[in-house]
Amino acid sequence: MLGLPSIPASCLRPRDLRRGAVLTLAFIAAVGAAAGTGCWDRADAVGAAGGGLTAAGTQTPAAAVSEAPREGGTADREAVARAAAEAVAEGKSGKKAAQEVVSRSGDRWGMVYDQGEYAAFTDDLDGRWTGVGLWTERRQDGRIDIDKVQPGSPAARAGLRAGDRLLSIDGNAVTGLRVCDVVALLRGEAGTPVVLHLTRDGVDRTETLRREQLHAEPVTVRELPGGITVIKVVSFTRGSGEQVRAAVRAAPAGAGFMLDLRGNPGGLVTEAVTAASAFLDGGLVATYDVRGAQRALYASPGGDTARPLVTLVDGGTMSAAELVTGALQDRGRAVAVGTRTFGKGSVQMPTPLPDGSVAELTVGTYRTPAGRSLDGSGITPDLAAGDGAEERARRVLGGLGVGP
Repeated sequence: MLGLPSIPASCLRPRDLRRGAVLTLAFIAAVGAAAGTGCWDRADAVGAAGGGLTAAGTQTPAAAVSEAPREGGTADREAVARAAAEAVAEGKSGKKAAQEVVSRSGDRWGMVYDQGEYAAFTDDLDGRWTGVGLWTERRQDGRIDIDKVQPGSPAARAGLRAGDRLLSIDGNAVTGLRVCDVVALLRGEAGTPVVLHLTRDGVDRTETLRREQLHAEPVTVRELPGGITVIKVVSFTRGSGEQVRAAVRAAPAGAGFMLDLRGNPGGLVTEAVTAASAFLDGGLVATYDVRGAQRALYASPGGDTARPLVTLVDGGTMSAAELVTGALQDRGRAVAVGTRTFGKGSVQMPTPLPDGSVAELTVGTYRTPAGRSLDGSGITPDLAAGDGAEERARRVLGGLGVGP
């Protein structure tokens, strides 16, 4: 699905970490926050991260928060920072040393970025990146397949398509690599070439593509017969929440809505809360904890609470997209249709390291308004449906008085 193609550090001016501080929390998906990137490892759900939460939309105790004892599956911030500092003092890679500590900790969502990668990470949250327009996935046997090709991208113009097996990038074999490492090879400066060796139906081929600055629209809207407005949210990049609100306001009177979150890996939680606010009149969206301190996210007042709503979900609905789904389901605002969601409900925060790299470390979990933890379990839809999910959603809306 979506993810975080990395960019070489030489291509980007390191981003001031004060911007990282604005991204106070990251509800990291197994993929990146970007709408058009490709870093989801279906085999082991280990990939790059993405998505932040600004202070807006939160309620935090005024008193300072004392740290609770760390739970299993989290990394000690001080140990990570210490390992990075010691490595740098010895002339070694601070990022690599920090990542080794994170890996040993069992923090499956923890990641360490160098300055260039972190700058690319924040650019991805704007829905823009430099690459060739490929989404990739790793199979159980370690092979890397193309999962999706962005229309109009260099990959699309070269005739690449979903299902092609990727063998090497610029001579570097990719079989067995993490998806994020594959995507890092695809990233680079706009205009530079990248050589892909692929196979399709037993026939090998080599394509030389040129990287481009790419962009993906996070929200699209279409109308179905009978007054049904379908709002598809690819990911919660900057501005996507307000686009959902605008689509709801622009829908004709008497319309029903399908909020399509299938394949949505999450993203910025503030954008997810804004999207949920389009269908709620204030009230709780989710609670979360940061090292034992409980906090909450609230919807803005004034959303549409009258017109019927169905959410479409599947196994690729993750993180902030699950937050939206859970809130609308628990609040009795929407009927969820589809298959069980991924189950990514942990909270990450950025920790600057002495060498300028940044560690995203798990600090807690979030819960739906009814108190459900989604981490590892996901959301079970109200009505199960696979390939026919949209048709079933139409029938649900029809039963609520929408449609012919």
